[in-house]
Order: sequence, then C-alpha cells, then structure tokens
Amino acid sequence: MKKILALTIGLGALAFSSCGKKDDEKKTYALVPPSVSNFWEICRKGGADAAEELGADFEFVTPESITDQKVKIEDLLSKGVDGIAMAPGDPANQTGFINEAAGRVSLVTVDTDAPDSDRKVFIGIDNYEAGWLAGDLVKEAAPQGGEVVIFIGNISQLNSRQRRQGLIDNLVDREKDPSRYDAPGQIVKGGKFTVLDTMLDGVDSPKAKANAADAITKYENLAVMVGLFDYNAGQILEELKQANKVGKIQVVSFDEHSNTLAGIKDGSIYGTVVQNPYEYGYQAIKVLHALNNGDKSMNPENGIIEIPARIIRKDGVEEFEKDLNAKLGK
Repeated sequence: MKKILALTIGLGALAFSSCGKKDDEKKTYALVPPSVSNFWEICRKGGADAAEELGADFEFVTPESITDQKVKIEDLLSKGVDGIAMAPGDPANQTGFINEAAGRVSLVTVDTDAPDSDRKVFIGIDNYEAGWLAGDLVKEAAPQGGEVVIFIGNISQLNSRQRRQGLIDNLVDREKDPSRYDAPGQIVKGGKFTVLDTMLDGVDSPKAKANAADAITKYENLAVMVGLFDYNAGQILEELKQANKVGKIQVVSFDEHSNTLAGIKDGSIYGTVVQNPYEYGYQAIKVLHALNNGDKSMNPENGIIEIPARIIRKDGVEEFEKDLNAKLGK
C-alpha cells in the first residue's frame, strides 16, 4: 500500500507540475487598457516591441467596460499569463480585485494608477502636473483670459481627475495642491479665467461630439475649449467647423491623436500635452519581465516610474509626428 500511495502522490505531483510553465518556456505578458482608443494602440506597439526584444509572448486585450476589464483579466489569469499591465478604469472600486490578481502574478499599472493597491509599479506621468501644463497652453492661446469649458471622458479614473484639477488650479491662479478637488458643475473663477463647466462623455465619441455642440450653443462667450481625452479635440473641432467658429474659440488638447496633430499643423488647435504611450507599453513589459526574473532594478523604492509629459505646439508638431510614426513602423 505504501508503494502504491507513493506512486499516486508522485503521479499527482507530476500532473500538477505539467499544468504550470517550465522555467525555460517563453513568458507571456498582457496589457489590458480600460477602453479602446488611438492612445492604447500606441501603447500596444510599445509593449509588443519590448516582448519581441525579450523573446516573450504578448497579449493585448481591449475590454468593452470596466466590468469587462475584470472578466478579461480573470481570463488571462486562468490561462496562466506571467504578468499583467493594466490601466484601472475605476481604481477606487477595483483595488480589491487588483490585489487578488497581484497575489497571483506580477502586476503593474500604466497611465492611471491604483496607489492603494498591491500593484508593483506605476508607469506614467504626474497627471496633476500634466494638467498644469495644459493650463499653460490655455494661457498662451488666450492671453486675455476668458471663459473655459473642459471636456473629458470621466473623472472616476485617478489620472483624469488629477489632470482636470491641475488644469483648473493653474487657470485660476491657485497654489499647487494635487489633493484639491472641484466637483463638476461648479463654476470656478480666478485671475483672468472662469471655468464654466466640465462636460463628461463616458468615453463615448458621439457623446463627446454632442457635448461640444451643446457648449458652443450654451456658452456664447467661450474663449477656450479644452479636451482632456485623446478623442475630445477632434470632436470639438468638428463642431467648431459646423458653427463657423474655428479660430474664434481656441482649442487645447491632450495626447497625440492624428486629428489633433493635423489640427495643430493647420492652426485650428493651439497645442496639446502629450504623454508617451509607446514608452508606457515598452517599460511595462520590461518591468514585468524583470520582476519575473527576480531583478529588482526596475522596481523603484517609491513604486513609480515617471515618464514626463510635454507640450507640442505648431513649431514642433512635424518632428514629433515623424518620431511617433517611426516608432509605429509607419
């Protein structure tokens, strides 16, 4: 009986070990954004390039909603991926799930953070400071000051909330305070500028377009319309063309959507604050691979790898676009 029991245990151990990956098998890393956009396609390319350099497999999974993001990550965990990079769609309510996932595989956040979770590293910009940069652009575009409306997908994500607040604080000449929060619906006034409204579109382009049309009709003395998600400026510009107000109302953007870059070239958009989504994806996979190999050199003490944002105006847009296209293989 002892021999039979020992054999049974041995076969069970063999069967169990065969379900997992061997140390010499290729690692698989996944990137899971909160939604579909041009921004995430650039991020995907960075992740794919890093995986190819490392000899690893790469999966890019785009969910349809925050709930679907959880489902997609659960599927990846059941498949046995070795690491996940994700952008939490709703960090405050996803922390418990992120902790569960981080207890099973290496997990990092990109673009938007979940600072109270067990994620290993956050890779992205300081969104409050990036919003402040957008405020600098607004002040350049409308040196006389005036009325401003902000357009954004949501403020449930930490990055979007911080980005918006940095913009507002700069425009109304406050001291910097990333913990400050002005709720949407409030009129915020100070210095030369008045922020009349923040219009949320739920990361839905048709809704973003409708919001832009509503703002142009509702607020007759608008000086600047600011789009804080990558698709917003393009939708704003379409409505300004319809209303014959291109140039009469200035547009400031965020990120490097092709419509935004074209608008900066022809002068219909003043400028944009860009992140570096290619580098987000590239560094995320590099960090996950290092963590899986016990290399802590890419795991900073504060848990943050900051990739600075920068401003793109008309005088620098062609050089920026050329560099971006080279990274994307265009």
